[in-house]
Amino acid sequence: MNVAELVRESLREQADQGPPVPGDFADRVLAVRRRRRNRTTVGAALAVATAAVVGVAVPAIDSDSDERGPRPASESQTDDVIAHPGQTPPRELIAAGGTALAAYSTSKDVKQPDGDAIVTRTYRLLDQKTGTYREDARWSWVDVAPGMRTAAVLEQGLPVKRIGLLNLITGKVDRWLPVQHGVGGVEFSPDGRKLVATTYAENPDRLDGDRPINDGKHEEPGPADPTRTGFYVLDVASGDSSWSEVKTRRGGWGLADINTRQDFDFSRDGSLVYTGRIREPAQQYYDFRGRKKSPPPRERHLPWHVDARLSPNGKLAAGDFAGGVKTTATEVLDPLTGKRVAKIPGQQLLAWADDKRLIAWDIAPGTSEYRNRLVLVTIGSKKTVPLSGYRSSKADRVGRWTPIFAKR
Repeated sequence: MNVAELVRESLREQADQGPPVPGDFADRVLAVRRRRRNRTTVGAALAVATAAVVGVAVPAIDSDSDERGPRPASESQTDDVIAHPGQTPPRELIAAGGTALAAYSTSKDVKQPDGDAIVTRTYRLLDQKTGTYREDARWSWVDVAPGMRTAAVLEQGLPVKRIGLLNLITGKVDRWLPVQHGVGGVEFSPDGRKLVATTYAENPDRLDGDRPINDGKHEEPGPADPTRTGFYVLDVASGDSSWSEVKTRRGGWGLADINTRQDFDFSRDGSLVYTGRIREPAQQYYDFRGRKKSPPPRERHLPWHVDARLSPNGKLAAGDFAGGVKTTATEVLDPLTGKRVAKIPGQQLLAWADDKRLIAWDIAPGTSEYRNRLVLVTIGSKKTVPLSGYRSSKADRVGRWTPIFAKR
C-alpha cells in the first residue's frame, strides 16, 4: 500500500466511526409521543409531559406491545449469537449477546467542480420487519438508538440545519429537531435521553484539492482544514437544545489539534461530552456549557479511537491493537490504571456483547490488515466465532463496509 492509500484509508475509517450505546429510552419516548398524538390528548404542558416520560410512560409502554407496533426482528430473533459468516456485506441480522449490527455504511469519493472531493456514505439499515439490511440513500449520517427502533439521521449536504428521528419500523421520520448551527454528526447518550450534535462551518467529509496527497505517482485531494465550531446537546423528549462553541486550537506550523471530522460523544454516565485530539491530551472532556473538564476516572486511559470503550459493568476497557500488521491481538485494560489485564484475538475491538465477550475485526491469516471480518472474541480464550464474511483487501474500499452497533 502506498502512502496516499494509507493516509486516505485512515481518514475514511475515522470519518466512518460510530460507537454503540446502551438503553432504549429514545425509542420509548417516540412511542409515547406517537400514542399521545393518536389519542389527540390536549392541554399537557411540555415540562409535565417530559417528567411523565420517566415516571409513567415507560412502564406503560413496556406492558403495551400492541401500541408499539410489530415486534422488531432484533427482539424476535433471540439466539445468543446470530452469525452469517458467508455474507459480506451482510444481508441478514448479525448479533451477539446484547448487541446487534444495527446498520452499516459504504463510502466513495465524489469529485467536486472545484477539484475537491466529498467522502459520501451510503447506509444500509436493519429492516425490523424482515431482519435484513436495506439501503437508504437519504442520509449522510446515521446513529442508531438503543433498542433499534429509532435512528438519528442527517440529510445529504452537510452541514445541515435539522436532525431527524427515523422510525426503523415504518422507515419514516417521526420528528425533526431544528438547529441554527450546521450539524455534521450526531450521537445518542448512553441512556438514550440526549443527543450530542457536532457543528461544522463546512462539510467535515470534504477532501481539499488544494492540499493534495502525492506519492510520486498519483495526486488526489487530501484532508481539508478542520471547520468544527462546537456542539449541541439536545433533549430527545422535548427537543430543547443548547449550543457550546469550541474553538479549534493550532500548534506548530499552524497544524490543528483535531482531524477534519472530529465528532463529540458522551461520557459513560452521559454527564459530559468528549472529543479526540491529535495531540496530548488524546481526548478532552467538556460539560454541557462547553467548559473543559477532567476525564472521569474510568475513562482516563481509554483510547478515543477504539469504539468498544468500557464493558457494560464498567470494570474492563477495550484497548488498542497489540500486534503487528499480520498479527491479531488486542488488549483489555483495567480502566482505572490503564494496565493490560488480558490479551485477546482480534485486530480492532468494536463493541461489547457482554462483560466477557466483544465483537471485533479479525484479520484473515497470512493476508493484509484490510482482509478482515467480524468475529466474537472471549476474554481468556483464543477461540474466535466468525460473525460475517471477510471484507475486501483492496484499499479503495470496493466491497468494504463500516458497521454501526446498538443494544438490541
